[in-house]
Amino acid sequence: MADYFIGDIQGCFDELDLLLRQLRFNHQVDHLYLVGDLIGRGPQAQETLDFLISHQSSIHPVLGNHDLHFLAICHGIKKPKDSDKFEQILNSQHLPRYVNYLRHLPLIIELPKHKVIMCHAGISPQWDLITARKQAKDVTDWLIGDQLPTLLSAMYNNDINDWPSCTSPLEKAIFSINSLTRMRYCFSNKKLDFQENDSPSNNTNPSLTPWYTQQINLPTQYKVVFGHWASLLGHTNNPQFIALDTGCLWGEYLTAWALKSNKYFKQKSLQ
Repeated sequence: MADYFIGDIQGCFDELDLLLRQLRFNHQVDHLYLVGDLIGRGPQAQETLDFLISHQSSIHPVLGNHDLHFLAICHGIKKPKDSDKFEQILNSQHLPRYVNYLRHLPLIIELPKHKVIMCHAGISPQWDLITARKQAKDVTDWLIGDQLPTLLSAMYNNDINDWPSCTSPLEKAIFSINSLTRMRYCFSNKKLDFQENDSPSNNTNPSLTPWYTQQINLPTQYKVVFGHWASLLGHTNNPQFIALDTGCLWGEYLTAWALKSNKYFKQKSLQ
């Protein structure tokens, strides 16, 4: 039995299939954890979702920002763009099944025995682990409840970037989505930035630093597995923070991390 974590698929199903073959992944005994952005901009959204839905006992994803964007499109809040590459699934007879599957996915998955926590983008430096758990669950309650359209309509808000300033449940849910699915850099006061997405080595704004360099509220024995930030190419320079988005969609690699052996496996992009 083995546990693997894989970075942003974004509808690159052929690469996922090849990587699982490389791992000799066995759905009967192994478990796969996906860091989100399961679909979005890649060519095989339907194949990806069909595969994940058919293997829910062995594959455990969290939601990414592109997955939430798809839900917003399905509820008429946003219009699809050609670059989203959602046309096939939006026209599928199985669309309700896809929507139901995605809205029930969590924003955080934790493996307490191994002291590993996984989310799409990161955990705000303004949070500790207890807060992160609670807020992720609260967002899930919004997503599976009757107020889903309210949340999806309000979540596109860059102004909600400071946890102490959030007072209402909706503001707290939006901040949670911003932290867990969109964050890369933070300002020196730990507020979230949503503009810069380049790698830290290319960042020229001295007021911004990667969120994980400011996150000191998590237990040091915990590893945080995340994706979202392709320009990192898997490098954080800190073994506590494992970045798995290595730009498969952009012609680089789809990466897997094996929990027990601490080894990495890569599949070159076919894009």
